[in-house]
Amino acid sequence: MKKIVFFDIDGTLLDHEKNLPESTKKAIDLLKKNDVFVAIATGRAPFMFEGLREALEIDSYVSFNGQFVVFENEVIYENPLNEKELKKLFEHAKTNDHPLVFMNEKTMKASVKHHPYIEKSLGSLNFPHPDDDDTFYVNRMMYQSLLFCEDQHEKLYFSNYPHFDFIRWHPYSVDVLPKGGSKAEGIKKMIERLGFELKDVYAFGDGLNDLDMLKAVGTGVAMGNGVPEAKELADLITSDVSNDGIWNGLKELQLI
Repeated sequence: MKKIVFFDIDGTLLDHEKNLPESTKKAIDLLKKNDVFVAIATGRAPFMFEGLREALEIDSYVSFNGQFVVFENEVIYENPLNEKELKKLFEHAKTNDHPLVFMNEKTMKASVKHHPYIEKSLGSLNFPHPDDDDTFYVNRMMYQSLLFCEDQHEKLYFSNYPHFDFIRWHPYSVDVLPKGGSKAEGIKKMIERLGFELKDVYAFGDGLNDLDMLKAVGTGVAMGNGVPEAKELADLITSDVSNDGIWNGLKELQLI
């Protein structure tokens, strides 16, 4: 029976310096040779990992934590944020000097010209501070937003927006997603399209936005560098991303 493996990007495919380990590239090539379907499942927007898709020759992915799903370069699922609620969040956050970044599949725009939280958070992904356009979300589909605040301020928002889920990914930044949207939901759309059974679905991840995915698939694999919550949920814990984590995990699963 054909199998599929989904890979998170940051801390999973890419190491702590945002490089693609040689052993990971080799492992992905071997997977394909073994007739295993390979896909990406990430919180990133599609424009943020074009180079990686090209390097690994992967054209199926779950992006924006499940809100924009592409199968062999064809969009098969979209779940945008509610524009009215996003406007409400933007105006509320503005009063607290908490900026937003609005994201669609092609680009991102900041609600302010410059903010150190935006610079530091996106800088950790090797992305520059986006240009500002505080009306970018109007009459456009936004699949994810980023809210920039420290964790002691996040409670100002979490219980006030029933249409949204908030997931922290950086000390200064929180993903804003449609309620119930997750990598797990995006993966379900992909495997429905492919007709795979859940037992033949594997996923590798390391972060808080991977928990639903690791729980939902047939076999969830946490990276050695993963958060404790991911390791608790996983069926298997592999080595650190910088210590051949992907290669070792796939070997242990006998997929390569």
